[in-house]
Amino acid sequence: MAYALSISVRFHEGRYHGAPDWPPSPARLFQALLAGSARSGGLSDTDRSALHWLEILEAAVIAVPIARAGHRLTNYVPNNDLDSVGGDPARIGELRVAKIVKPHLFDAMVPLHYVWQLDGSEQSESMARDLCRIADTLYQFGRGVDMAWAWGDVLDEADAATLLAEYPGAVYQPCARGHGAPLACPQRGSLDSLITRHAAQSHRWIPGAGGKIAFAQAPRPRFKEVAYNSPPTHFVFDLEGPPWPLERCAALVELARDKAAGRLADGSPAMKAEIERALIGRGATEADKTARVQVMALPSIGHSHADRSIRRLLVRVPPNCVIARDSIGWAFSGLALRIDAETGEILLGLVAADDESMLRHYGVGTAPAARWRSVTPVAVPWEGVRLVSSPPDGGVDPRSGSHRIAGQAQVTRAVQQALRHAGMSARADVKRIQHEPFEANGERAEAFAHGSRFAKERLWHVEVEFKDAVAGPVVVGDGRYLGLGLMRPLADAERATGVYCFGIEAGLSAAATEVECVRALRRATMARVQEALGRRVVLPKFFTGHEPDGAPSRDADHSHLAFAIDPRRARLFVVAPHRLQGRQPKPDERAALKTLDTALQGLSDLRAGASGHLRLDVAVIDAETDPLFRPARVWESVTDYHPTRHAKRMTQAEALVADVTAEIARRGLAQPENIEVLELRSGPRGGVAGRLRLRFGVAVSGPLLLGRARHMGGGLFVCVS
Repeated sequence: MAYALSISVRFHEGRYHGAPDWPPSPARLFQALLAGSARSGGLSDTDRSALHWLEILEAAVIAVPIARAGHRLTNYVPNNDLDSVGGDPARIGELRVAKIVKPHLFDAMVPLHYVWQLDGSEQSESMARDLCRIADTLYQFGRGVDMAWAWGDVLDEADAATLLAEYPGAVYQPCARGHGAPLACPQRGSLDSLITRHAAQSHRWIPGAGGKIAFAQAPRPRFKEVAYNSPPTHFVFDLEGPPWPLERCAALVELARDKAAGRLADGSPAMKAEIERALIGRGATEADKTARVQVMALPSIGHSHADRSIRRLLVRVPPNCVIARDSIGWAFSGLALRIDAETGEILLGLVAADDESMLRHYGVGTAPAARWRSVTPVAVPWEGVRLVSSPPDGGVDPRSGSHRIAGQAQVTRAVQQALRHAGMSARADVKRIQHEPFEANGERAEAFAHGSRFAKERLWHVEVEFKDAVAGPVVVGDGRYLGLGLMRPLADAERATGVYCFGIEAGLSAAATEVECVRALRRATMARVQEALGRRVVLPKFFTGHEPDGAPSRDADHSHLAFAIDPRRARLFVVAPHRLQGRQPKPDERAALKTLDTALQGLSDLRAGASGHLRLDVAVIDAETDPLFRPARVWESVTDYHPTRHAKRMTQAEALVADVTAEIARRGLAQPENIEVLELRSGPRGGVAGRLRLRFGVAVSGPLLLGRARHMGGGLFVCVS
C-alpha cells in the first residue's frame, strides 16, 4: 500500500521573513528540522538516518496559504567591522548598513503542508515515523523572528490526495520540464554539508601571515534546485446569444466581471471589499496584482474565415486568489448579462463550455512559444505615446519621418515596460508595432478605444519575441484586466516553413524568361510530389491548383501553391498558401507541407527548355533582412502585376490602381497610402499589366505576391529602403 509523509508547519504569527522564496523551500524545512533535532547539542544516530533518508526522496508537493507581500521596510543596523574605523566606538554610526524587511502576510490559522510520496515499504514507514517525531522539535522556520511549530503524519494515498484537493490555498507541484520558480531542495549530501558548515562557523577567524587574523567563509550547503509551479485555474464559458463584436471586448468583460462580483458579494457580504479588490481591482495595490482574477474575451481565431467575433469568455484564477476557485466558477456560470425588461428573457448569458479546444489557439495547454502576436491591442503606458500623438515643442509635423521613428521607438519602450508590469520577466524583443491588425477579419487598434477608458493613441497591435519560450495565455498592457492585450502564439511552423527557396547557381541562358522558369519549377515540384505519393494517386488541389476533374480551382482562398522567381537575385520560390494569406496553415495543409518537404529534398537539377539547364542549391531565407520578406513600408514590383478583373470606363493606369487596391483589401493587408504606376504594358487582346510602387503607412511583411498571375510568379514585390 502506498503512503505519503506530510509535515505541517504553523506560524505563531501570519508572517514569513525568509526572503526571497515563496513558498518556503523544502531546503528551509530541512534546515529547520535539523536545527530542532540538534538543539540539545548533538544529532542522534536515529535522527541522522531519518534525515539522510529524507535527502533521497523525490521533491515534495508544497501547499501554502494565500499570501500577499507586506510593506517594504529598510532598517539601518551597525556592521560588525569596527576595525575599519580604527576601533573607535564613537564612529560606529559610519558602519550602518541597510537591512530590508519585506515579509509575506497570510492567515496564521492555515498551516503549510509538505507532502512526499512513499513506496509503502516497512523501512519507509519507519523512517517517516521518525521524521514525524523530529517535526515535533521544530521551533522556528525562516528567519529568527519566524516562530513556528510543526507536526508530521503518515497518510495513505487517498487521504493525502484529499488533503491537497481540499486545501484552502495554493498547491505547488515540482515540474519535470523546469517551467516554474526554482526552489532549493535537499539532495544526497545536504545533511553532511550543513554539519560541516556549522562546524566551520566556529573557526572562521584563522591566524594569517605577520600575526594578522584572516577571515574564512564557511562552505556553502549543498542543495539542488527544482522548478515548482502552481498553475492558475481556468474556467471557459460560452456566450449564449448573438456573437459579441470584437472591438467591444472591454465592455463585455466589464459587464461580466461586475455582475459576477455582485453575485459573490450578495452571497458573502462580509467579503465585499476582498471580492471587489480581486475581481474589479477596486482598492487593489501593487501587491494585489498577482492575486487578481483575469477575465478574457476570446475572439474566434484559428481559421482564415473566422470572423473574430467573441463567443467565449476565459476566467483565469491565480493560485493565491483570496476567493475560492469554486466560488468564482459558480459566480460566472449561468450568469445573465442582459435580460429583456418586459418578458424577463435572457438575451445574453454565460454557460460552462463543453469544448475548451479554442484555448490551444491562445497557447493554453500547448508547448510554450517564443513569438506572440496581439489579437486585441495592447494598451501601453501613457508616457510611451505622447511623442506619437502630439508634435514636440519645436513644432515639427508629427507626420514627418523623423518624428514617426522617434515616436515608434517610445512605443517600443512602452511595450517592454508593459511586459514587465505583466510579470513577463523573460527578455523580449518587440518585432512589430502597428495600428492595423496582423490578419484578415481583425480590427484596427483605434476601434477598441470606443467605450473604454483608453485613448486611441495608447492602443497598438504588437508582435514580440521572447528569448525563452513562454506558455499561454499571454495578456499584457494596462488593459489586461479588461480583455485587451490578449496575444496568440506564432508557431515556428508558421514563421519558418511554407517558403522553399532555391538559388540558381548556373545554367541560366541569355534567352531565359521568367514564365518559363516558373513553369519548369511547377512541373518539377508536381512530378516529385507524385513520386512521393505514388504513381496512381491523384494529386491534391494544394499542389496543382486544379480540381479532380481538371478544372481550375475556383475557391476564394486560392489555397494552392504559388511559384515565383526573383530575377534580380537569381532565386526560385515555392510558396505555401498560408504564407501568401498571412494566416496559420490548416490541418490538411500541414499534412501536405510534410509531403512537400519530402518531395523537394535534393532538388538540384531543373530543365527549363530554352531558359537553360539550371543547377539549383537550397538558399536560406532570413525573414528579418531579406528584401522579399522583411517588414517595410515601400514595395516595388519585381515581376509584372496582372489585374484580376477587366475594368471599364477608366484609363489603364486607373484600372491597375483600382485592381491592386481591391486585391490588397482581399488579402487583409493595410491599405497603401499611395500607389504609383511605374510601367504600363498593353497585351495583344486589350489586357494590361504593369509595374507598381506601393507605399504603406506602416511596415508590411512579405512575401507579397498579388494579382491574377500570383501563383505563376506574377505580381512579386520587393521592399525598398
